[in-house]
Amino acid sequence: MNKRKICVVTGNRSEYGLLSPLIKLLSDDTEIDLQIIATGAHLSTEFGYTAQEIEQDGFKIDKKIEMLLSTSSHVGVAKSMGLTQISICEAFNELSPDIIVVLGDRYEILSVVSTALIFNIPVAHFSGGEITEGAIDDSIRHAVTKMSHIHFTAMEEYRKRIIQLGENPNNIFNIGEIGLDKIINTTLLTREELEIALAIKLKEKNILLAYHPVTLEADAEEKFKSILDALETLKDTFIIISYPNADAGGTTIIKMIEDYVGRNKENSKAFKSLGHLNFLSAIDNTDLVIGNSSSGIVEAPSFKKPSINIGNRQKGRIQAESTLNSIEDKSHILQAIETSYSADFQSKIKSVINPYGSGESSIQALNVLKSIKLDNIIKKKFYDIK
Repeated sequence: MNKRKICVVTGNRSEYGLLSPLIKLLSDDTEIDLQIIATGAHLSTEFGYTAQEIEQDGFKIDKKIEMLLSTSSHVGVAKSMGLTQISICEAFNELSPDIIVVLGDRYEILSVVSTALIFNIPVAHFSGGEITEGAIDDSIRHAVTKMSHIHFTAMEEYRKRIIQLGENPNNIFNIGEIGLDKIINTTLLTREELEIALAIKLKEKNILLAYHPVTLEADAEEKFKSILDALETLKDTFIIISYPNADAGGTTIIKMIEDYVGRNKENSKAFKSLGHLNFLSAIDNTDLVIGNSSSGIVEAPSFKKPSINIGNRQKGRIQAESTLNSIEDKSHILQAIETSYSADFQSKIKSVINPYGSGESSIQALNVLKSIKLDNIIKKKFYDIK
């Protein structure tokens, strides 16, 4: 019997981290021929060249598709999308996968999936049906959903949205948030081990900051400045900062991060890529996650940690009770920080339930990818809600 060739395409560190437990299962399965294509920020030294993390995990990268230009302008991003499509078609032609596996809403994934459409390759997509109204990712995610054939969702509400988009319910699987598998399968670092790994000295209070460009809004510099201004007023607090994604406006944020750390060397440190062990351990060993990354909404509740979601980038995403929301305003942010530290809020989050599940999603996805019939799956009919 011929092995089913399943090709995972990944473009950045966070996406790979979410998919890595599934990649491990695919790699170990004797009935699967795993293929990996790395592209996007994975191959950029500016963002930590995280392709090496994939290889350090013991996985072979079958194709490396360089596509990032040394600019985060709208023109640069659009050209990068074109470069992705030009190069990925050659990879698909050579590897000839039976299924493409992608996650999320990145612009390079849109190029990947639209190329797979032309090649008549079925696409399995994770994280469809979700909403992030403040970023172009929202439209990209829905577009990827319509070009995909197998759908894995994090909760029932998201599954229903995909049906609303006209997709066949028989090919939509609510398996929970796949990123939570990494948490339950990882032995996290202690506070002392994290300090050694990151070469830092934590303080009485510690915060993890992860902020990305809000691609549907202007004034990125002013918005991010309000966060840094708020953090700079905090006493006896250490700030661990994770670099933003490779989105339009990202270089501006990186420059502001570097300037901030330069002024606050004793109280902060920035990382191009923390790596998944360090990132999860940072959530576990800090007092608060702040910014506009999905990690503050999806992962932080599993650690019973408060998070402050700032601005509109994640607007519309379902949140746990441990998540506070703030506008990009110094006083509002400081008030949210004060609330997160309060005894009442700390007591409340001890019993918080993560709405995205508790893990064990990867094995469910593996079973679907192995068993689903691919005959005529690319010939989709629009499913009308009765």
